[in-house]
Amino acid sequence: MTWRSVAGSSAILLGLVACGGETTNEAQSTKLLASTTAVAATPAFGVTDSGGILTVSSGAGLVFKVGAGGSITSITYNGGPELQDQTKGSHINSGIGAAVSYTNDGSVIKITLTTASLVHYLLVKQNDNTIYMGTYVTAEPTVGELRWITRLKGTEFTSVPVESNNAGSTGDIESSDVKGHADGTTTSKYYGNQRAKDLTIRGVTGSGVGAFMVYGNRETSSGGPFYRDIQNQSGGGVEVYNYMNSGHAQTEAWRTGFFGPYALIFNDGSTAPAIPDMSWMGDYCLSGWVGASGRGQVSGTGLSGMDPNYSYTVGFANTTAQYWADVSPTGGFSAAGMKAGTYSMTVYKNELAVYTEQVTVDAGATTTMNNRSITGDPSTASALWRIGDWDGTPLEFLNGTSFNVRHPSDVRNASWAVTGFNVGDPVNTFPAALWQNTVGNNPLTVTFNLTAAQVASHTVRIGITTANAGGRPKIVVNGWTSSIPAASSQPSSRTLTVGTYRGNNKMFTYSVPASAFVAGTNTMTIYVSSGSSGTAFLSPSYSFDALDML
Repeated sequence: MTWRSVAGSSAILLGLVACGGETTNEAQSTKLLASTTAVAATPAFGVTDSGGILTVSSGAGLVFKVGAGGSITSITYNGGPELQDQTKGSHINSGIGAAVSYTNDGSVIKITLTTASLVHYLLVKQNDNTIYMGTYVTAEPTVGELRWITRLKGTEFTSVPVESNNAGSTGDIESSDVKGHADGTTTSKYYGNQRAKDLTIRGVTGSGVGAFMVYGNRETSSGGPFYRDIQNQSGGGVEVYNYMNSGHAQTEAWRTGFFGPYALIFNDGSTAPAIPDMSWMGDYCLSGWVGASGRGQVSGTGLSGMDPNYSYTVGFANTTAQYWADVSPTGGFSAAGMKAGTYSMTVYKNELAVYTEQVTVDAGATTTMNNRSITGDPSTASALWRIGDWDGTPLEFLNGTSFNVRHPSDVRNASWAVTGFNVGDPVNTFPAALWQNTVGNNPLTVTFNLTAAQVASHTVRIGITTANAGGRPKIVVNGWTSSIPAASSQPSSRTLTVGTYRGNNKMFTYSVPASAFVAGTNTMTIYVSSGSSGTAFLSPSYSFDALDML
């Protein structure tokens, strides 16, 4: 094995695991470097150092360069054209100015990028056109996000996700990150992104080349199984991301530790590659890596109280890690590879938390959670009327499926200016969200009928999935007016305009006296209340989960 420092011997090596057998061996290093300097159609596996710039060859067609500071400055595949955007590097965050070192044991090259609070690893196996990665942090970066970004040439990668392709836009319509087009459509890096539990290989392709991100283990990220973050952006260049932490619709505190493993795969673009085994990386002394011996699992059977019309997920979270697993129709689940510790276990009906319990995971052991019964599903309450599904999403409502793929102003959306709804109308004509200003659906009136026997005190429940600028519902039932409830706890950033309806699910309840109701036709008017202000789609707002009257 060879070791060579390329930049900055004063780098702070925080918590790095000592690697047995690593030595400084200049004679061996020189021999290996010389063996890889010959120019060939497919350069031999190896790494060369030229003035602090590392050139790495997989031996199977992928060649890339790592410059001083740790950014990738060049990528080629099978001797083809330059793929790396030459105006910016590919790197962790926006470049970290790291000290750079590497090892080469003849079958794996490991490049280590080190700063005072972050260590990033790039590993390449012989004859494998993949850059395997992991990132270890002891503090959240000062920029407030942790991401790997691959910056590629738009001229070489022409097949890209459409929702995040800003090419041809006429300018910004919100901040500098949501673009409008002449035909009234919208695009943004925030649109078209997958939920964390659904992340799979995803990439971009061109003529004879593809670049695919493998997102890997999300255990150190934040937000849970339904969290979405940026995956792609195109326009002049093409960007492929792995966002690990960010302030985008943040619902829980950032975690620190080891993020990954994850990978960037290059191929001919004809098909998406399979997810590779990355467990071997644990043999290469990666700071913060927790091996199988430090992990356990949770399994359960007999979860009862599930509605067969919905999918269920069980999630686990503490301050250092998060995990999840699907629940089978018969109530079984299993989450393996969990770091030892005590977790909050939450069962979700679609995306709505309906059961929670603490669970302890021991290394090398299986914790069983059998015969639990769901106790927190609002749908089990008998209602005089109900609009929508208590499932933690607005997907069944008017424009509800559009939040993740376009801006609310997009011309492909139906008009938001719905001001009236009759109980019994198709639920997809009820607006998925209300905005305080400009949009034209505040207030919204719901009309329903009661018999004389039903004129009594009732409870109205309104569930929301997220809110902006303190927006929350106030209701007026005929001549009776509710108080304005306290604002719910929600992300401090934008949500409904940046690709997600998910914040913190909150149910508001209103005790309406019998004197408010009449036999026959009744109206309930729903307002957006807030002590804040804003215009159009950045005005105070909220999105609906469901609403009913008990």
